[in-house]
Amino acid sequence: MNRMELRQLAEDRLNDAALLLAGQRWSAAYYLSGYAVECGLKACILAYVEKSGAIFEDKKFGEKCWTHNLTVLRELADLDNVFDRTILGDPQLLSNWNTAEDWEETTRYQQKSQSEAEKLYEAIADAKSGVLTWIRMHW
Repeated sequence: MNRMELRQLAEDRLNDAALLLAGQRWSAAYYLSGYAVECGLKACILAYVEKSGAIFEDKKFGEKCWTHNLTVLRELADLDNVFDRTILGDPQLLSNWNTAEDWEETTRYQQKSQSEAEKLYEAIADAKSGVLTWIRMHW
């Protein structure tokens, strides 16, 4: 999968999550909201690899990318320093990230409440301080 495909997948999954929220399908909306972030961060990783050649510096770099952990993916995209600087001026982004980073791929096997699904979706989709809003600036 290439960077553009991952970007589109992130957008599609967030749109799918919105439709699922409207249909009161809380668990699926929760899962797809988080999956949108995972896809977005993987697009950021590819952007980082393209500009840095990171895969030639660390033989195991590609293996490390086979994770669903959003914090690890942000690190692999070399976005930690940028994130730290951004949250100084936008503490809501930190709050939103803290909500999003609790997502795990195993939530596809869990029941989630309306409140949980809406909170995660808003943390990711918020037009000003949403996690995917921030990711879009780096993919």
